[in-house]
Amino acid sequence: MSDTLKAELLAVALEAADRAGALLKDGRPADLGVASTKTSPIDVVTEMDIAAEKLITDFLAERRPDDGVLGEEGASSEGTSGVRWVVDPIDGTVNYLYGLPSWAVSIAAEIDGETAVGVVTVPMRGETFRAVRGAGAFLGDRRLRVRPAPALDQALVATGFGYLTTRRAGQAEVLRTLLPEVRDIRRGGSAAIDLCDVACGRLDGYYERGLNPWDYAAGALIAREADALTGGRPGVPESPELTVAAPSGLFERLQSRLEALGAWHD
Repeated sequence: MSDTLKAELLAVALEAADRAGALLKDGRPADLGVASTKTSPIDVVTEMDIAAEKLITDFLAERRPDDGVLGEEGASSEGTSGVRWVVDPIDGTVNYLYGLPSWAVSIAAEIDGETAVGVVTVPMRGETFRAVRGAGAFLGDRRLRVRPAPALDQALVATGFGYLTTRRAGQAEVLRTLLPEVRDIRRGGSAAIDLCDVACGRLDGYYERGLNPWDYAAGALIAREADALTGGRPGVPESPELTVAAPSGLFERLQSRLEALGAWHD
């Protein structure tokens, strides 16, 4: 994996995310509605999700025609280069639908199955997070570092909830037990932003069940490059089963508690 290739992929990801972010911020119609639903009636897709993914995939096809793509809204191609782009055109679609500011464009590049580049653009904050594997994580020109690990009962922890009724009920039970054991819980509505907020010290930790690769690929790399640990169940990488991120010292305690609480299953 050459530095030249990683630099090229980062430049492409930054430009694609910037273009999509501008479209979403400036082109959002006043009467934006739900275009379709996915796993349940509250798991929504808007016309802007579809438009932003098309913008990104068209740009990637122009700049990197031999690469593969995996997109939340259906883009899928194998490619022949060993590079695959993992794209979430709007992470936090419900926030975007309601006019709330916590939504992001998330773009990661994998090389031979390993995430090498991650970019998360948060247009309503005017922020772009980026990371290259082995080269650190940055917000603008500022290198990111996680906060020192607090005790679990002093940790500010973010989470999110799925769209299926049975899953939400299970997540509520986990939260009911965990809430008195931590400083407080935050629920922002965008996994990519939560992972970046761990990276820059705005949160101590984050966990969620039910994420897909496009939700966590870029943000998890950014968190790791800011010295966070990421994973799922003990000894397992982050996955749709469970994603956890926190600095060393808190990560192990939070992961262990979530394992005991069954946060990895419905």
